Amino acid sequence: MARQNAKSQLKRNTLRQVLQYIKSYRVLLILSVALATASVALTLYVPILVGDAIDYIVDRGQVDFDAIFRLLVQISIAVLLTALFQWSMNTINNRITFQVVRDIRDEAFRKIEILPLKYIDGHSHGEIVSRVIADADQFADGLLMGFTQLFTGVITIAGTLIFMFSIHWVIALVVVLLTPISLFVARFIANRTFQMFKLQSETRGEQTAFIEEMIENQQVVHAYTHEKEALEQFDEINERLAQCSLRATFFSSITNPSTRFVNSLVYAGVGLTGALSAISGWISVGQLSCFLSYANQYTKPFNEISGVITELQNALACARRIFELIDEPPQEPDSEHAKVLTNVDGRVDLEQVSFSYTPDTELIENLNLSVKPGQRVAIVGPTGCGKTTVINLLMRFYDVNSGRICVERQDIRNITRKSLRSNYGMVLQDTWLKAGTIRENIIMGKPDATEEEMIAAAKASHAHSFIRRLPDGYDTVIGEDGGSLSQGQKQLLCISRVMLCLPPMLILDEATSSIDTRTEIKIQQAFARMMKGRTSFIVAHRLSTIREADVILVMKDGHIVEQGTHEELLLKQGFYANLYNSQFAG
Repeated sequence: MARQNAKSQLKRNTLRQVLQYIKSYRVLLILSVALATASVALTLYVPILVGDAIDYIVDRGQVDFDAIFRLLVQISIAVLLTALFQWSMNTINNRITFQVVRDIRDEAFRKIEILPLKYIDGHSHGEIVSRVIADADQFADGLLMGFTQLFTGVITIAGTLIFMFSIHWVIALVVVLLTPISLFVARFIANRTFQMFKLQSETRGEQTAFIEEMIENQQVVHAYTHEKEALEQFDEINERLAQCSLRATFFSSITNPSTRFVNSLVYAGVGLTGALSAISGWISVGQLSCFLSYANQYTKPFNEISGVITELQNALACARRIFELIDEPPQEPDSEHAKVLTNVDGRVDLEQVSFSYTPDTELIENLNLSVKPGQRVAIVGPTGCGKTTVINLLMRFYDVNSGRICVERQDIRNITRKSLRSNYGMVLQDTWLKAGTIRENIIMGKPDATEEEMIAAAKASHAHSFIRRLPDGYDTVIGEDGGSLSQGQKQLLCISRVMLCLPPMLILDEATSSIDTRTEIKIQQAFARMMKGRTSFIVAHRLSTIREADVILVMKDGHIVEQGTHEELLLKQGFYANLYNSQFAG
């Protein structure tokens, strides 16, 4: 019982959120309802005209053709106006639907931009994409059907009841008494479809994530002949999707025939009661014809509404997944008293810093470090020791669990993230380039840069020569993540981006890992010029690249186990010396 109440509450909350988005377009919604009302009123007026026309046909030779002609003209006008109103209503409904979906997608994307990295790292990227794209499309389809048919159906039911009671209340009462059967059938099916469509949507997201993962890593898949295992895993997900889709489709498909059966009972009841009434002289033949037409129009919306309810269950299930993303708590906002970091010399202090990604796995404990302005600090150590984690903490991609990190003796939690990160220049081992021109990618951190500044930065990073050979030079359009550029060329563009901004502090995380040895020597020379007078944090696996560092921090299991210059650490014959000698053994 409690579980059922929780599900009902979940659906009500989802519907409430949907209505909040629709509220912004209430003027269009009122206009749509008005057009639906006018369209239904004209549709229901036509059977009255047809009934009157039938009553004008009394017997052979006693047909009032003039009256029938006038009625045919009125029927034609009513039909044309109905078509115009329905077209206008559908146009407005399309506009409402796609603007609502646009707003939801906008908010979902804005939320992704401010979600903590912990959420992004902890969820499949393909599954997140599926929520914003596929689930939003499914929601749009259900919402559009709801607008198009739900309003019209409800108004049609109310209108036909009013007209039928005005003609003959006994026959109308038969219709009302049989109606709850149709409502019961629709409710019974709707209650079982929401969870099935929700499971279908979740499985589809899982499938999207798996496909994206396999496409992104096809080289590795082929290199390790993992095709068979990947296909088996895909087949397993696909089979689960087929099963839950089949169950959802089964229940949704029995809605229409079930309600049609009930509606046929209503029509039969009206026909039998109306025929007896006509024989008794209580109603005319024309009124009976009108009643039968109303009975048909009255039952038809139940078929449509039952289908709409099924689609709305699917739409609400998809909307729930999008709202789960939107409702995720964003990263902790900057405090009200957060300061803008200015006049940075590059002093950085880590005091008793402890951090772990998960509560049960400790990573960094009681880390202390004092970096003077302009110092070059190299961080080395085995894989998993916490090197990249230190970088994430310096940039405040994650907040420390305890202790504090200070820049210019200010706790970075009391500094705005934007001003903190704008004072860092970062080049990572994993490059990222957006779809666009070479120019747009280089000036990303400094949009107002001049042509001369951009070219100077590219020359400093040794990227100018290969950019010049591209078809359109700096205006060459590249695809997602660099398109056809080599890994080394993409790395050079990322370095150019930092060269252009030249912030007071630098982070180089294996920045030359994808560059050939000859170019690396030139890049190291460029880095040396760039790092002069700037505080620099260098994460390196190749220890030959950090010999000139002012201080080398040797990390192991989240702790700094050794600290000093290259020569000092070699003389200690400790952990660093072992790492260094292992790279040059033989």
